[in-house]
Amino acid sequence: MADEKIDIAIVGGGVSGVYSAWRLQQANPKQKIVVFEASDHIGGRLLSVTPPGIPDMVAELGGMRILPEVQPLIGTLLKVLNKALPENEQITTYPFPVDQPQNIAYLRGTYLRLSDFTSNPDKVPYRLGFPNHGQTAGSIMINAIEQIVPGITNKKLSEEQRREMAQQASFAGKPLYQQGFWNVLMRVINGESYQYSMDAGGYDSTLSNWNAADAIPWYLSDFGADSVYEGFTKGFQQVPQVLAKFFTDAGGEVRINSSVSALQSVDGAVEFQVNGRSVRANSLILAMPRRSLDLLADSSPILQEINGLIASVTPRPLFKLFTTYTSPWWRAAGYTEPDGTVVPVQAGRSVTDIPVRQTYYWPKSNGAPVKTGPAMLLASYDDGDNTGFWDGLRPQRHKYKSKGQQVAKVDEPFVAENRKHNPELTWDQYQAPYRMVTEVARQLGTMHGLSYTPKVQDACFRDWGDDPFGGGWNSWNIGVKSWEVKQKIIQPFSQQHLYICGEAYSDAQGWVEGALQTADMMLAKFGLERLKKP
Repeated sequence: MADEKIDIAIVGGGVSGVYSAWRLQQANPKQKIVVFEASDHIGGRLLSVTPPGIPDMVAELGGMRILPEVQPLIGTLLKVLNKALPENEQITTYPFPVDQPQNIAYLRGTYLRLSDFTSNPDKVPYRLGFPNHGQTAGSIMINAIEQIVPGITNKKLSEEQRREMAQQASFAGKPLYQQGFWNVLMRVINGESYQYSMDAGGYDSTLSNWNAADAIPWYLSDFGADSVYEGFTKGFQQVPQVLAKFFTDAGGEVRINSSVSALQSVDGAVEFQVNGRSVRANSLILAMPRRSLDLLADSSPILQEINGLIASVTPRPLFKLFTTYTSPWWRAAGYTEPDGTVVPVQAGRSVTDIPVRQTYYWPKSNGAPVKTGPAMLLASYDDGDNTGFWDGLRPQRHKYKSKGQQVAKVDEPFVAENRKHNPELTWDQYQAPYRMVTEVARQLGTMHGLSYTPKVQDACFRDWGDDPFGGGWNSWNIGVKSWEVKQKIIQPFSQQHLYICGEAYSDAQGWVEGALQTADMMLAKFGLERLKKP
């Protein structure tokens, strides 16, 4: 007999989990609803930390931005939450810049400004040929996608229309969903153009060989010519934290450091173990990414029955390393116009083909660039194979456990001057190793063309390839009909009240929008409609 009985159990305290909990508790105030989170905090892959000594900045170790124009669910959610929040607790955003013309592209040993891609194309060290000579990486990709699915780049199309076009499309006589994105790209551009698009674009996994029918509309949404991003003034983690508070205020319960295992079906309900205790839930929601589901399946035969559905996506590595300084030294890497105007490097990102790949000149909490005083960089933002470079400069994966989740213990941490390590400080819980910090400092000097960069003051990192996440985002596998799988996995057994939701099995993989999309699909099974704008 179970030690505890509850109405609805939700496993996972990320956005999809706490959002679902909040909505269900609102609709069913008399029911006992509990969120079980294995780690010591709410947020999942949203992790916002304040750097020591810089209270007006927030480092986003996980998700860091949204695309309001193409992500209506997160936009509506923010409006609903803000309507209920007092003025001093509002969730506010700021314009999040990316590619600024004066920023740097250090590619194949050549120093470029981002503006050089179009204004000085002969300086670009790639043999692009006609018609890609003089194009940005994004333009090359958009033009290639138009050749693969004619008409899909029409700006008048909705997101849903683009997805339907790609799902129904064929290329070279074969359905697009049965082909890899990399495979079809290489049929319409040469190898140099592909490598340039990957190097200058800053990402590896986005152009890798995942399901082309999903990759194409996804790429157009995320990296289209008119993409406009927004960041969060108080950090993106504020969103799930507010959702969790609203859920508990409505009578729900959140249990952190609560690891769930051994799912089994018992008389129409689901029983499971939580830290050695048996719990029975009338309904169970797994708000988890693929790797977390795989780990849970090891002790849960019921999940092993749907291994094919769970394995329809692949986790993709993602790595972030933040460093702080006494001043924004990168401003000196700008240039002076002929009329004497100084144009500093101060916002957005620079890119390179060396392992740091992308460096973001981090803004203040209000979105303003740092001009003087303490400053911070997202020194390295890596995905794909490049994350492997840092493996030799960090502890062995999965070796240590800390506070309910596997977090690598740093044996040789980078120790900040004039400050003692504080294990209660969230920043210090993700302290970067000394060798990693010295290496990133060397590469930052190289990509900025500087023989000297000021000493790093503090550093923290997060490698989302570690368990239980397995990756920073997930992508649909080649040959999978995602539009069918995402419907089936919501409730994989028709007679069982077991549900699955999260970013992994959505149309907006890698984004909070995807987590909300699948949560809404799952909540429809409980008779709940999507949120409406207030």
